[in-house]
Amino acid sequence: MINNITYKPFGVKAILIEWQSIIDNEILDDIFLFKEKIISINKTEIVDIIQGYNSLTIVYENFISNLNDEVHQLKLVYASTLKESKQNYFQWEIPVCYDVEFGIDLQEISQKSSLAIDEIIQLHSSALYKIYFIGFLPGFLYLGGLDSKIYFDRKPNPRLNVPKGAVGIGGKQTGVYPNNSAGGWNIIGKTPVNFFDVEKENPCFAKAGDFIKFKSISLDEFYQLEKEIQANKYQLIKTLHNA
Repeated sequence: MINNITYKPFGVKAILIEWQSIIDNEILDDIFLFKEKIISINKTEIVDIIQGYNSLTIVYENFISNLNDEVHQLKLVYASTLKESKQNYFQWEIPVCYDVEFGIDLQEISQKSSLAIDEIIQLHSSALYKIYFIGFLPGFLYLGGLDSKIYFDRKPNPRLNVPKGAVGIGGKQTGVYPNNSAGGWNIIGKTPVNFFDVEKENPCFAKAGDFIKFKSISLDEFYQLEKEIQANKYQLIKTLHNA
């Protein structure tokens, strides 16, 4: 159990539960378990549980009439004993082309960090990233595990249109834009993989707790994979992650 957890109202129908504001595996595991405990009590008044890097937002069907009572009940649930269910987590291999055709901010990152572009690519593609939660856009994975050497501040003026599949760095985080959107992250490459497809039973193939491993590919390989994906002939590589 973690002691420094806070509970506060979030509007009139929700309670925001927050852990320390850091990207941390112990905190993530604690959030997973607390969420599982809340789900296990099967409280019909709760209509949604929204997970963040260091938070859970509990959304209720009706107005919260007595905040103190509800927080007290949540604290009892948190302190209760529940053996965490065994879940399978997967490691997904995501091909990324870091060619300057797609990595439009690589040169700027290289100049400001004094790292060669090849070193930036190597650092980014060699790390193993854990999915902390999915948000901002449907299918946008928030990943922990970026090498501190390539932390790079978000752009002061976001782009109005970042293309689908763009791989970016924003501060201490990295991620993939699942659709065309505005965004202020620094773009270092592109993947042909679809991160969100409404026509599939599971629109987003990955889930919080899974892992992402980026694999560097050439420009020719990118366009070949793009054709295979459009023709539904490409299968994502995944392996069971037991750690």
